Amino acid sequence: MALSREEREGFLAEPHVAALGVAAGDDRGPLVVPIWYAYEPGGLPWILTGAGSRKMTLIRAAGRFSLMVQRTEPTHRYVSVEGPVAEVDEGSGALHREMAGRYLSGAALDEFVAFAEVELADHVVVRMRPEHWFTADLGAVG
Repeated sequence: MALSREEREGFLAEPHVAALGVAAGDDRGPLVVPIWYAYEPGGLPWILTGAGSRKMTLIRAAGRFSLMVQRTEPTHRYVSVEGPVAEVDEGSGALHREMAGRYLSGAALDEFVAFAEVELADHVVVRMRPEHWFTADLGAVG
C-alpha cells in the first residue's frame, strides 16, 4: 500500500492540485486550501502566494506546512508531504510561467502569465524541506 520513495516523488512531480495545510492557531483547525505547486524528484516542493496573504502569514508563524495530492483513477493514490520552510524569495514572471505551465498551455497560459504580472506581482516563492511523507495506493490492496 505505501509507495516507494521513487513512486512518491514521481507522483508528487505530476501536476496535481494540492491541498495546502498550515496551523492556524491554538483555537482553530488548520487552514486547508487548494493550491498549485511544483516539485522535481529529490528537490524542494514550492508554492507561490501573496506576501501578505493569510496563507503566508500563517506559514511564517508556523515555520512549516503540508501539501497533499491525490487521484481517484485508476486507483485511489495519495502523497502527503510536510516540513519546514526552507526559503522564501521574491516571486517573478518566470516562476509564474513555470508554475502555470504545469497546469495550463497555449493561450490560457499566456493569459494567466499576463494576469499574474499585474495582479500577482507581490507573490513570493516558498520552498519546503520535506521531512515527513505519508503515502498510499489503495489499488495495491487485495
